[in-house]
Amino acid sequence: MHCQFAFDKPPAVLRHHLNLGRYNRDTDPVDLTSQYLTKGGKPWLPVMGEFHFSRCPREDWAKELAKMKAGGIRLVSTYLFWICHEEEEGVLDFAGENDVRAFVELCGQQGLFVVLRIGPWAHGEARNGGFPDWLVAKGLPLRTDDPTYLFLVRKWFSAIFQQVQGLFYEDGGPVIAVQIENELTNGAQHLLTLKKMAEEIGFRVPLYTVTGWNAASGARIPVDEVLPVFSAYPDAPWSEGTDPLPLSPHYVFNPERNDAAVGADLIQKTAPDGWHLPYERYPFATCELGPGQQSTYHRRVRISPMDAYALSLVKLGSGNNLIGYYMYHGGTNQIGKHSTFQESRATGYPNDYPIRNYDFDTALSEHGEARPQYGMLNLLHLFAEDFGELLAPMHYVPSLETPVPEDETTPRTALRTDGRSGFVFVCHHQRHKKLAPWKDLVLSALGVTFPAIDVAEDTAFFFPVRMQLGERELVFATAQPICRQGKDWYFARIPGIPAVYHFADGQEYSGEGDGELNLGAIRIHTLPFAEAVYLRRLDGQMILGERSDWYLLNGSLAAIEGGTQRYWTWEGTRRVSHEVLDPAWQQAKLLAEPCAAPFAPPYEEELHLGGDRPLLWQKLSVTSPCGFVEIRTPFDIAELFVDGKFAADSFGIGRPWRLPASLLYQKSCYLITTPENPAVYHEPAEK
Repeated sequence: MHCQFAFDKPPAVLRHHLNLGRYNRDTDPVDLTSQYLTKGGKPWLPVMGEFHFSRCPREDWAKELAKMKAGGIRLVSTYLFWICHEEEEGVLDFAGENDVRAFVELCGQQGLFVVLRIGPWAHGEARNGGFPDWLVAKGLPLRTDDPTYLFLVRKWFSAIFQQVQGLFYEDGGPVIAVQIENELTNGAQHLLTLKKMAEEIGFRVPLYTVTGWNAASGARIPVDEVLPVFSAYPDAPWSEGTDPLPLSPHYVFNPERNDAAVGADLIQKTAPDGWHLPYERYPFATCELGPGQQSTYHRRVRISPMDAYALSLVKLGSGNNLIGYYMYHGGTNQIGKHSTFQESRATGYPNDYPIRNYDFDTALSEHGEARPQYGMLNLLHLFAEDFGELLAPMHYVPSLETPVPEDETTPRTALRTDGRSGFVFVCHHQRHKKLAPWKDLVLSALGVTFPAIDVAEDTAFFFPVRMQLGERELVFATAQPICRQGKDWYFARIPGIPAVYHFADGQEYSGEGDGELNLGAIRIHTLPFAEAVYLRRLDGQMILGERSDWYLLNGSLAAIEGGTQRYWTWEGTRRVSHEVLDPAWQQAKLLAEPCAAPFAPPYEEELHLGGDRPLLWQKLSVTSPCGFVEIRTPFDIAELFVDGKFAADSFGIGRPWRLPASLLYQKSCYLITTPENPAVYHEPAEK
């Protein structure tokens, strides 16, 4: 099968046409064109990850931010939930886990930029979308230009500003962007009012963003005043009902930015009144790619590592020039003085979520554990950091044949190109559907024909076309570029596809065997994909974990997994092994004993979401504080109490519930579970 691409005229690049980029540094300013972001006047393809400081113990912030940085995140986006900071009217709380200033300062110390999502309505699966109960009780027309509402919003914005004053990008601080509101699809004037209010108060940042999704016509936004950012999730656990959903369109290359519009041919791109979001004026930017998802009570989902990786790769191949994840790091909801803080049907929202658990089944878990997608996504992040300046100006070119999600035989490919060089993207993955092998697939782009390959694995990848490696031109490679460090270039070998490098001088090299090529002025390191996911760049040094994830905290190397771990570095093309010993490490074992109820559970309404059912009590203990332990018995809802406090909960999704042993060690711990509920949606068992 032969895959070619439908070349068209590249879109015009508009510059200095938006009312953005005004508040900046004199050096290294952040701005944007109609096609990409810029930093220091050069194309910039940043990676952003959502992490909620108010959903993480303060003592863990520095460590978790270091893990995010090691995973390739450079922008940390975070909500400020009004209900967390002003649960009682007039009583502000910016201490402890609510100390936004301390969090932003930590980000700056680690070299991370910050995007503040200041609301006032946030959603984030928070109670009332983040609005305090007292505000809701006033009966005001919320999320409008009502004067009384705006008066209260101004006080809220002013309170935030007092906390972060002096930390904006033009001050030399890390805050480069502010998101106004969230998911307001029909309120352009109100969004403009909020932006002007924020500016008047002192929120002076290069970029102001709003969420842009709605129908294909796009959310109604104040044109040229804000950057619309978009979403794409592997699944839709907020959907009504408990039947299987149609196959996701996000595993087929498509330049549509609007989650609601992708694949929906019958939705008009222009609203009946003539509104059409002028996409051509803005770069393709995302803020909510889903590397995981939070299950609702009625729909339990499991996101596989390839679900997460392929989704991000497909969006990158489709033109995405701001890689933004929600959530990148899971968290734990606070419990207020007067109520819990999670979204629920009891508060008028369509879904029930766990009271405490906001793990999101994502790259870094609620408790800071790395899931496989953490390392897989870092392959894209390293590439964006080193080659984003090259990729960002390249426009999207579709293949001549464009499949639909149900099509298992037509290759899913796309090209991003500047007209001479580029990258061919391939996705052989569809969530909830096995694709047929693509035998003897020949990719042709920009006058270059690749050797035939067989694509049979569940995978997604991209190959370079006419890529400069120092002074040498790489005509093509059947390996995925990752990054470069000095004269060393790193590539990933895709499962089932031999790695071949063909240069313009006619020389061709194999990346098989030990995978190391010394070509004089350049060295090429070809890592099997399963190894490459553990590649990190830490303080300018390339580290390859031996099935372990490494990060740098306070100048010291540490493995997320704990215990004695190994990693590799390079001396030329020679690998050198290193071992970090932890002789005190003893993996914890979990002991569970059935017991009678020792107390009346304070959150029994959650346990009986599926109706009145028996409660199974167990007394838990662990043999050490090291590592994670698993609750393997199937359950519908589980609640954990530690020293009498409600510490954690979970909805069963068909995987063991993993808990840090340190949470349980030498404490009085009780677990309550309810039997599985056949009335809720569960995905098929994992193979």
